[in-house]
Amino acid sequence: LGNTVLHILVLQPNKTFACHMYSLILSYDRNKDGPGSLELIANNEGLTPFKLAGVEGNTVMFQYLMQKRKHTIWSFGPLTTVLYDLTEIDSWAEDQSFLELIVSTKKREARQILDLTPVKELVSLKWNMYGRPYFCFLALFYILYMVCFTMCCVYRPLKPRTGNRTSSRDNTIYVQKMLQESYLTYEDELRLVGELITVIGAVVILVLEIPDILRVGAAKYFGQTILGGPFHIIVITYACMILVTMVMRLTSTNGEVVPMSFALVLGWCNVMYFARGFQMLGPFTIMIQKMIFGDLMRFCWLMAVVILGFASAFYIIFQTENPENLGQFYNYPMSLFTTFELFLTIIDGPANYDVDLPFMYSVVYFAFAIIATLLMLNLLIAMMGDTHWRVAHERDELWRAQVVATTVMLERKLPRCLWPRSGICGREYGLGDRWYLRIEDRVDPNKQKMMRYTEAFKAQDRDTYEKGLEKLEISRDILYKKEPSALSLSRSTSRTSSHRGWEILRRNT
Repeated sequence: LGNTVLHILVLQPNKTFACHMYSLILSYDRNKDGPGSLELIANNEGLTPFKLAGVEGNTVMFQYLMQKRKHTIWSFGPLTTVLYDLTEIDSWAEDQSFLELIVSTKKREARQILDLTPVKELVSLKWNMYGRPYFCFLALFYILYMVCFTMCCVYRPLKPRTGNRTSSRDNTIYVQKMLQESYLTYEDELRLVGELITVIGAVVILVLEIPDILRVGAAKYFGQTILGGPFHIIVITYACMILVTMVMRLTSTNGEVVPMSFALVLGWCNVMYFARGFQMLGPFTIMIQKMIFGDLMRFCWLMAVVILGFASAFYIIFQTENPENLGQFYNYPMSLFTTFELFLTIIDGPANYDVDLPFMYSVVYFAFAIIATLLMLNLLIAMMGDTHWRVAHERDELWRAQVVATTVMLERKLPRCLWPRSGICGREYGLGDRWYLRIEDRVDPNKQKMMRYTEAFKAQDRDTYEKGLEKLEISRDILYKKEPSALSLSRSTSRTSSHRGWEILRRNT
C-alpha cells in the first residue's frame, strides 16, 4: 500500500505537496535502507517511483529524490565534492535502463532530465570515455564493410548473352553465370572472400538485432526515431536481402540483381545512422526520419491518386497512336513511370512536333501541370518547412537523446571487458556496495549574494504591497475622489523604496 501511494504521489500535479508526503511516508518505512524498501518495489510495468518520475518527466520529484541520494564529502569555500548514488540511473547491468526509459518515452518533458545533475555528467562521462571512440570505430568498420559488398556486386559473375533477341526493345547483352562457372579464376576466389565477409556481416546483424526486438517489442523498437527505429528496419531488411541473394546464387536462380540492388541502396542509406555521433549532423537524421514517416507518407497517398488518374488518362489517349513516334506511354506500366517523372518535374512534357498529337493530351497535361507542379509540390515543401522549424527548436535536446540511446546500445552490445562500470564503489567511502558518481560543484559567491538581494527585495515588495492594500481599504472613498494624477503619484511614492532596491540590484548585476 505504501509503495502504491508513492507511485501516486509521483503523478501528482502539486509537486511541493507530493514531495512532503513522499518524505512522510518514507519516514515510517522500516526497511528504507534494505532490499525491501518501498522505493525499490516496482509496479506492474516494472517501474519504481524513481523511474516513474523520469518517465513522466517530473523534474521536481526527480531532483528531490536525487537530493536525498547525494552525499557531501567535503566543502571548502565555493568548492563542494558530492557523491550521487547511481542506483537505478546507471544502465550498466540493468534490464530496464533508466536512461533508455527516458529517451523512449513520448513525453518531451522527460528528455529535460537528461540535462540535470547527475544524469548529464554520467552520460558525458560514458560518451567521452567509451561511447564516441567505439561508435566512430563502428562507423569506419561499417563503411569498409559496405565498400567490400559494393565491389563484390560490381564484379559479380557475368557472361555474354548467347540467345537471340525476342524484341526490338530487348537491350540485354550479359547474363548471370551459373554457380559452377562463377568461381574458377583467382579474381573469382578473391571475390568469394568478399562475399563470405558480406554474408557473415549480415548474419551478425540479425543476431544482434533480433534479441533487442524480442526484449523491447517490435512496435517500440521500430517506432521510436530517437532509438533509430527506421534504421533498424533498414539494416534488418538489408541483411535479409543479402541472404536472399546468397540463396539465389547457390541455386543458380536468375534475377539476383533485384535483392542485390535493394541491399546496396539500403546498406548505404544506413550510413546516415552514424551521423548521430556528431552534433552537427545528428539532428538532421531526426528531421529526415520525421519528414519521411510524417509528411512524406501522407503526401504519397495524395501523389499516388493523382499519378494513377493522370497516367490512366495518358495511356488511353495514346492507346491508338504509333508508339514509335511517342513511346513514353506505349504501355500502362511505362505510362505510370512517365507520369511519376512528370510529377516530380524530372523530365519535361513529352512532345513530337513532326506528328499530330491528340488534342486531349494538351488539355490533360495542362491540368496535370497545374495540380502536380504548382499545387502539390509547393504543399510538400511547406509541410517539410514546418517540420524543419519544429525540430530545429529541439535540436540540442534531440541530439542529447540520440547520444544517450547510442551509449546504452553500445553498452549492451559490447563485452564487459571493453566497457567497465562508471563511477566509484561506495566501499571506498564506507557507503556499502552501491556505485556513486563523484561531482565537484563550484558555487559562485556573487550569484549567491544576488539571490539573497533578490529575496530581500521580494520580501520588501510584499510588505509594501500589503501596507498599500491596508491603506486602500481604509481610505477607499477618499481615493476614488482623487484625480488620476494624484492616484498615480501616490502609487509611485509607495513603491519608491522597492524601485530603489531593484535599481541597486540591476546596477550590481
